[in-house]
Amino acid sequence: MRSRDCKIVATMGPASDPPERLAMLIQAGVDCFRLNFSHGGREDHARRMAAIRDAEAKAGAPVCVFADLQGPKIRVGMFADGQVTLKYNDIVTIEASAEPGEGKLIRMPHPELVNALEEGDILKLDDGKMQLTIVERGRTQVKARVDFGGVLKNQKGVNVPTRRIPISALTEKDREDLAYALDLRVDYVALSFVQHAEDVREARALIGDRAGIISKIEKPSALSEIDAIVEASDAVMVARGDLGVELPPEQVPIAQRQIIRAARAAGRPVIVATHMLESMVDAPTPTRAEASDVATAVYQGADAVMLSAESAVGRHPQSAVAIMDRIIRAVENDNEYWASLPRDMTPPQATTADAIALSARHIADVIGCAALVAYTATGSSAIRVARERPRCGVIGLTPFLMTARKLALVWGVRSMVTEDVENVEEMVSKADAAVRKLGVAEIGDRVAIIAGIPFGRAGKTNTIRVLRLE
Repeated sequence: MRSRDCKIVATMGPASDPPERLAMLIQAGVDCFRLNFSHGGREDHARRMAAIRDAEAKAGAPVCVFADLQGPKIRVGMFADGQVTLKYNDIVTIEASAEPGEGKLIRMPHPELVNALEEGDILKLDDGKMQLTIVERGRTQVKARVDFGGVLKNQKGVNVPTRRIPISALTEKDREDLAYALDLRVDYVALSFVQHAEDVREARALIGDRAGIISKIEKPSALSEIDAIVEASDAVMVARGDLGVELPPEQVPIAQRQIIRAARAAGRPVIVATHMLESMVDAPTPTRAEASDVATAVYQGADAVMLSAESAVGRHPQSAVAIMDRIIRAVENDNEYWASLPRDMTPPQATTADAIALSARHIADVIGCAALVAYTATGSSAIRVARERPRCGVIGLTPFLMTARKLALVWGVRSMVTEDVENVEEMVSKADAAVRKLGVAEIGDRVAIIAGIPFGRAGKTNTIRVLRLE
């Protein structure tokens, strides 16, 4: 039986914590869980990780987990009265200080931000509810005009869409959380507010090969370097929360398409996140617009779609997963989906493994294979084939559980842990057993197999074999 190709990510939280609820979420279709390090303590994350692995063992299929680091969230400081009222066209002063502000003085504990601001820059406050434009640059202060007013309270967020802020994507809190997440053996680490590829390389130096890196694209400055960021990452996320604050709303769908295309071209899994089924935090069913939003991400070729508050604190987490599963399956059963889905994504500077993956997809399509089996140590062979979007889906066979879990995030891949093979006969027999066990092929069906000979050497995919099940 053909499984769903686009994967579902669910955010962990109080609504998904009970073990029986966690089991139901996996049964309903969750492939990957997100641990949000912006909320909860370390003991919460450790408990959730242990519960996920217990549920994974009972389900009998690899489940991916990633730690989402908070990142350098820029906030205004405190106010003497706890808040200040900003009125349209007022001129306010902004300075770097940890002291409380008052009246028309806004203080921010971020000197790197205040020092970087120039005349004409825009500041959006409290998720875009208020907006300031810088009108004068002083030596230690800047003055700004209020474009949209409101009540600004203590420590509300600040977004600067017009300026790249000279600040690392990893705060001291992030570095501590990162070390803890790696000790928990998460499969990926998500970096927040990535602005350029150097942010990813900085994290890579700390992480090494202990986990993959998901770069969250949520700042316009990242879009100008999207290809370099994607190339340096193991996966990317279209993080539409802050991206929707920093970009005009009409530009967010365009940015989403751009990010998905860049990730597909580079062969990196891409997640579309934030406000996908937001109304289901309270309601038992989504709006028609939300269903269309999920469908659009699937039509564009996203590897995964993500639930945030819907599964973390919502009243109907299992229903949200089940409905997302139904939307994805409906799209994937639409012939127009396959007609419009971007394929043939092999890069101009292709490797032998890239060519093998493309050829395997063509063979599978032409002769109607029931499955395409990829033997893979690191996961790269299965990811290469998945980039080509074969209609039959991909079975990733690997000797490493960590690789199998990472592949749970990749479009169309069902992974299994199996002992490494030593010869062609073993390669064929293990592929035969795997497709029968997963129920994706039956007697008379053909299966395409890709592997590397000599066996047991990573990165050497060079062989295609077609098997007919006897």
